[in-house]
Amino acid sequence: MLSVAVATFNSSRLRKQLFVGFACLVMLLFVACGSSRSSENGMPQPDFTLTLSSSSLSITAGSTQNLTVNATAINGFTGTITVSPSGLPAGVTASPSTLSLSPGMPQSTTLTAAATAASGNATVTLTGTSASLSHTASLALTVKPAQSAPGVDATTYHFDNARDGLNANETTLTPSNVNSATFGKINFLAADGKIDAEPLYLSQLTVNGSAHNVLYVASEHDSVYAFDADTGTVLWQISLLQSGETTSDDHGCGQITPEIGITSTLVIDRNLGAIFVVAMSKDGNGGYHQRLHALNLATGAEMEGGPTEISASYPGSGYGSHNGTQTFAPGQYAERVGLLLMNGSIFLGWTSHCDIDPYTGWLMMYNETTLQQTSVLNLTPNGPSTPHFNNGEGSIWMAGSGLAGDTQGNIYFLDANGSFDTTLDGNGFPAQGDFGNAFMKVSTANNKLTAADYFSTFNTVSQSSSDLDLGSGGVLLLPDVTDSSGTTRHLAVGAGKDGNIYVVDRDNMGKFNASSNNIYQQLTHVMSGEFGMPAYFNGTVYYGSINSKLQAFTLQSGKLGVTPSSQTSISFTYPGTTPGISANGTKNGIVWAIENTSPAVLHAYDATSLATELYNSNQAANGRDQFGNGNKFITPLIINGKVFVGTPNGVAVFGLLH
Repeated sequence: MLSVAVATFNSSRLRKQLFVGFACLVMLLFVACGSSRSSENGMPQPDFTLTLSSSSLSITAGSTQNLTVNATAINGFTGTITVSPSGLPAGVTASPSTLSLSPGMPQSTTLTAAATAASGNATVTLTGTSASLSHTASLALTVKPAQSAPGVDATTYHFDNARDGLNANETTLTPSNVNSATFGKINFLAADGKIDAEPLYLSQLTVNGSAHNVLYVASEHDSVYAFDADTGTVLWQISLLQSGETTSDDHGCGQITPEIGITSTLVIDRNLGAIFVVAMSKDGNGGYHQRLHALNLATGAEMEGGPTEISASYPGSGYGSHNGTQTFAPGQYAERVGLLLMNGSIFLGWTSHCDIDPYTGWLMMYNETTLQQTSVLNLTPNGPSTPHFNNGEGSIWMAGSGLAGDTQGNIYFLDANGSFDTTLDGNGFPAQGDFGNAFMKVSTANNKLTAADYFSTFNTVSQSSSDLDLGSGGVLLLPDVTDSSGTTRHLAVGAGKDGNIYVVDRDNMGKFNASSNNIYQQLTHVMSGEFGMPAYFNGTVYYGSINSKLQAFTLQSGKLGVTPSSQTSISFTYPGTTPGISANGTKNGIVWAIENTSPAVLHAYDATSLATELYNSNQAANGRDQFGNGNKFITPLIINGKVFVGTPNGVAVFGLLH
């Protein structure tokens, strides 16, 4: 019995000891729970957690990144939390360096990496404190080496789809340093044929593993070049002639001679990595070809299954048609106007060789990612066979300037002499769809080319018959202007062979009236014939017509001044000049113009007064800056401190002398 009692006693004592030990363990665990432990009255203590918008972040030296910090309340916490970083690598700072957070109200700090910040990885700790409470959050920060930021690009004719010819981001060339003492010819990039297309330019493009400023040049020998724009090194060169082909002959026409290959200015889509070009060639059987190519910007390789053979047909019973159809004959045409890239489509306009019949006016639309044709518009499909200049025709010349495009997807151009139907339909459009010698607006809505509006002179038929058409000049879309009544106007300006400047309201172009020109503004006989296009800067339009002085016409209350606000002292021989402009914003404007003489001359004028010539390439002694004979199509490209001028055998490069 005694032994049983002792055993029972010991068992009871053991249970008590175990209970007491378990209770102590629970209390110890409860006390050790930090922010979740109970207060003296047994209630949970208020606390917070700290979170970041991202647990990892990359920042490039010379740039910034934002980091957001948030606090979440626990158990009714309402205090203010002070957050500060630690562990920032050398060269990286936070602003503000300290944050004061309230729960549920996130704040951001900006991390800035100096241009000299060393690359590498670091763990940055964000510590938040409030009274005795403290919590942290970690950020894995990667600092990347500095990269050369892309500068200004020139991806299309005359810089943009408005065709204003203005580079407003030129920070190197100024009226004070463009003179023969400090500026001149610094290089010449040889090519295998005439350069009729305006060169294009991409800044800091990776080619062969290194970043280059790249100049793209196309020749009439059907070659495309990518030059390092700074050294002149050929990065790549490609011929677009297929096996057994040559460039086209000039068809006995002196306008593009002695060979026809690539005439129109190319267009670039940097995001797609492609440069688009139309090339003409002739095969061994005497057949002519027009092809649309998409070339890789870095290698010149064909992309998107290209090239695409260009062909087209359109309903029409006029001159040159067969069984109610007009058919595009590649040998009868040249792609002379600069390509237009807009809303994922490439647009082509076609001209004849001199006035060698039969031909009509063709506008074509291609998808840029498939190179497949999506729409065609013939501008003179039903023109009769007589008289001359009214028998179809109506090609798109524009002296090599580009088709213009607005932000709504409309195309603008000047159609050359050809059939125009003076009998109009109920909407005021030519009844047979013949728009010869017209200022055109074409819609691309629903991927279909449709005549949307137009202007034609009251004497359009006689102008066409006399070869005094609009089609010799190009179109410039002006920025929005406010007229004298306070109305915002969307204007376009164009001129042709008759010496008039026509300003149209793009929302109501005026159409045709047999008695008078129903137009926004007309400046009559203010210049000789226009065989190029104007440029625009700071409310001023600059025109350089044939055998005439380069003139500035200033916009006032939404209209051009009827007399030039300034002009050059010299006149420009045939075909006149198509100016380009460089400026830094609205300052340091320089108007650049080429004189088509032998030797050719590059001129630079103060944009505020064309009477002030800053430089010309004949000024330096011993012919230092001369660059060969003139080339009538070329427009100067001014970019990144250099001026590029196409010639009959390459590109002359001008810049600051070292």
